[in-house]
Amino acid sequence: MIGRPMPAQVRAAYRAEMHAARDATGPDPRWRHLERAHILSQPWPWPHTRNHMAMLALAIVQRDRREAFGQVIRIIVAAPGSALGRYPEGNTGRAGVGLTQPMPMPADLAELLQAA
Repeated sequence: MIGRPMPAQVRAAYRAEMHAARDATGPDPRWRHLERAHILSQPWPWPHTRNHMAMLALAIVQRDRREAFGQVIRIIVAAPGSALGRYPEGNTGRAGVGLTQPMPMPADLAELLQAA
């Protein structure tokens, strides 16, 4: 959302998920935290893009070419999509999920975003 800062409670949750992803000991928990951070970040261009850059970094570490390519595409479209309000709510941001495919949102994240 252009000109609208990320509300403090959403920012705190986003940062917590990003830190949890960084500190996780295996790839599955890392992806799970990055996916949750992605859902939180979608309405804001920079956090959304930053999340996809973290996903790209993990894909590279895992040598997952398909995921890495998908993240490069998402990095390109993340900021404009967020700025224009054109993003699929609940989408986890992974390459195996369509760019425009809405997904069910975890209840805790939906509540947090709705309160913001």
